[in-house]
Amino acid sequence: MRGVFAFLAGSLFGTGLLISGMTNTTKVQGWLDVFGQWDPTLAFVMGGAILPMLVAWHLTRSRTPMLGGHFPAPPGAELDHRLIAGSVLFGVGWGLAGLCPGPAMASLSFGGAGGIVFMIAMITGMFAAPKLGAQLDRMANAA
Repeated sequence: MRGVFAFLAGSLFGTGLLISGMTNTTKVQGWLDVFGQWDPTLAFVMGGAILPMLVAWHLTRSRTPMLGGHFPAPPGAELDHRLIAGSVLFGVGWGLAGLCPGPAMASLSFGGAGGIVFMIAMITGMFAAPKLGAQLDRMANAA
């Protein structure tokens, strides 16, 4: 049963990405081009994602999921070197390619070779991240 709901949630998420334009790399790069020809429409997409999540975190504090497990805790407020490095790398990749992980997966069906190259680079980065994180920890502890 969890698989059915996961499929439905993923399908809804993917459909939302397509409808909102998040899979259109030109639109995403237009959103990121604040000092050029800025396209502010994706701000509504982000607000449409962030605001319901804030409400969901508030409503689920004392509840458990219907299908088992637990709800994730809201993210912490601490800024550390791992968060900053990850944010910078994510932002650079998003700005250069116009894709983040969700839209990148959706683009595999229509993105051609560019979508495949991005996914390979993203997966490589995911495997490299723990080693980079350990290196950052060593550098932070040595300072």
